[in-house]
Formats: sequence, C-alpha cells, structure tokens
Amino acid sequence: MANIFSGGGRELDLSNGATEAFVEVLMLAVSDLASQAWDLRFAALLILQDQNVMGRGAVGFHLEDVDWGASESERARSKDFVLRATALAASGHRWNELGYHPPRVHDYLDRFRIMVENLTPPTSSGPYHHFPGPDGAATASCTRHRVLSGLPYWEGCFLCIQPR
Repeated sequence: MANIFSGGGRELDLSNGATEAFVEVLMLAVSDLASQAWDLRFAALLILQDQNVMGRGAVGFHLEDVDWGASESERARSKDFVLRATALAASGHRWNELGYHPPRVHDYLDRFRIMVENLTPPTSSGPYHHFPGPDGAATASCTRHRVLSGLPYWEGCFLCIQPR
C-alpha cells in the first residue's frame, strides 16, 4: 500500500517507511516553529499521519483539503509556515534524535515543497473534513522529546511510541 500526499497539481506517493521518515522529520521542524493556532492544527494533521496509530498504508492528505485561512494574508502566512518548516526539516534539523538516517527524505521534502509552492490555497470556507479544527489542534508537547503530540489521546509523541 502507498500513502498519498497531494497538492498543487502534484502527488507524493510514498511507501510506509518513506512516509514515516517524511512525517517524522517534518514533525520535528513543525514542533520547533509552531507559534500560532493554525500551526498547531497543521501539527495535528501531521500527527494523524503516524502509521503506528492510524495504520500502515492508510495515511496521506490533500493540501486542497487544508483550511489555509479566511483571508489572503492568513493563507499566505499558513503557506509560509509550511514552507519554513519544510526548509528546516530539509536542513537536517534534529535528525540525530531519530535513531536512524532517513534515506531519500531530501527528495520527499523537495517534492513536498514544490507541491506547496504550486498550491493556490482554496478560498472557500470548507468544510474541511480531514483538517483538524481549532479543538483538534496539537496543544500537548512531549516533555521528554519536545515534540508536539496527540497527548492526552495517545500515550506519547512519535518518538515515545516508536517500535525501535
């Protein structure tokens, strides 16, 4: 099975292992950059890509299904946040905490960056069934790993619950 991430007329079709590496390096960056409510909602969307919780081969999202914001400035700010997080992840930020070197993840991040850059965020007001609302934002952080997590719903962040 494959996990599909799409947007901007492009698609990123990843194996289970590739998805794990892609989401984990992105989550480390998002956790360190998140400062506004939308950022925490995007973090929650990434948390929902954890295959150890959601199931193997059963994750992915469409960027067009994300609530980028009501105004042009909100949409631009949200898109900028995702691009900054992607660039930070691509820099190798905190990869030493993973316990492995994520192979080919630079290619995945580059392809994701291109998807986001080519995306024109929708101006409609939803409904956004697969993008967490304000009540579903990732507001808990694992104190041990400093990673936004699904706490209190799940027992820990992706680093805590990884079968290693």
